[in-house]
Amino acid sequence: MKALDLITKKRDGQSLSVAEINFLVQEYNSGVIPDYQMAALLMAIYFQGLSNKETSALTAALAMSGENIDFSSLGKIVVDKHSSGGVGDKVTLILTPLVAAAGVPVAKVSGRGLGFSGGTIDKLESIPGFSAALTTKRFMKLVSENNLAIMVQTENLTPAEGKLYALRDVTGTVENISLIAASIMSKKIAGGAGAILLDVKTGRGSFMQSRDEAFHLAEIMVRIANDMQRRVVSVVTDMSQPLGYAVGNSLEVKEALAVLRGEGPPDVKQICLVLGGYMLALTGRVRNPDEGQEELARFLENGAGLEKFRQMVISQGGRAECLEDPSLLPQAAYHAEVFASQGGYLREIDARKVGNVALLLGTGRTYKGEEIDPAAGVLLNYKVGDRIAQGDLLATIYSNREGACNSVCRDLNNAFSIGEERVEPASLIHGVVPPFPS
Repeated sequence: MKALDLITKKRDGQSLSVAEINFLVQEYNSGVIPDYQMAALLMAIYFQGLSNKETSALTAALAMSGENIDFSSLGKIVVDKHSSGGVGDKVTLILTPLVAAAGVPVAKVSGRGLGFSGGTIDKLESIPGFSAALTTKRFMKLVSENNLAIMVQTENLTPAEGKLYALRDVTGTVENISLIAASIMSKKIAGGAGAILLDVKTGRGSFMQSRDEAFHLAEIMVRIANDMQRRVVSVVTDMSQPLGYAVGNSLEVKEALAVLRGEGPPDVKQICLVLGGYMLALTGRVRNPDEGQEELARFLENGAGLEKFRQMVISQGGRAECLEDPSLLPQAAYHAEVFASQGGYLREIDARKVGNVALLLGTGRTYKGEEIDPAAGVLLNYKVGDRIAQGDLLATIYSNREGACNSVCRDLNNAFSIGEERVEPASLIHGVVPPFPS
């Protein structure tokens, strides 16, 4: 087999066999196939798509490109959670310690940001000293001892997926349902979780901007998980406006801490409790998701979730004092403010535009290996449906890049739509695949 022949085959809309997909993944992983050829294949896949069989084959090939973690010795079902990506999505920082506080082991293998979508690892690493670069042995030990650990992919865990993940980020091939599904599920399968909660975003601030696309992705991932004998539920959630008020790594850590203290934005709290309820039900910890929500709400009120987050941060090298005093988290040297040019009701906050502004400020990467600014981001003051007066402060922009703040003010202003009639914000939860049995 030759890579060029297979690139041409996919370019022309033909299906690749399991053997051909295995060959491409193995040869790319070993360095025989260079980035430029794999980039060409990714673009061909982006336009031609993958069949269900091809998607499953790609998932399996990526999952088996390195070691697989086995948690069977714990004697408990280990759960993992993944979001398909959004703007201001700090859910993992809140949800995983809450579930772990309920006695359910959470083993999360996560990635860095893709394009305008922030990454969990980037957020956590804005905490001074925190390291997600765990060995598999250390990862398993922390899950066993603390019921919680979050790590970035190691060189040995789905290494081919890690290479593809970074390449997709800089080649305009992120927004493909099959590639997203294979990327997510290969990490989940190799990461050893027996139960998986999938949070599929839909709306302007997500990769799946239509509900149909989001449900399609959810169904593909559920099918893959079922094929590989994992317990799974996929919840389709809204990303038409940013989640919460904070967009940016250290800014989102601060907001997550506020939620764990029983404060913070109601939308963030609501989605964490809903998703967490499904996670507890998947593992048999509770009888149904509603019961799980009630239990997790208690852990927000009594501080158990915050304490579990603190335990995780300390165990992974983070400075505990930053959690007690969030002002010790990275601070930006420059800021700018965006004001409302008219009064009325806030009808829209275009999450995609907000995410792109944050990217220009330094929250993410525009090329492979680019360093990010942990203090950069956008802090919003209002949500859709709020009443706005002319001159009100809509948002504050932060960056350590001199001149970056002022240069994006107009772009951010264009993300807000204000009108005379009030609109109701979209529902946070659009549906579940499959419906969880009552």
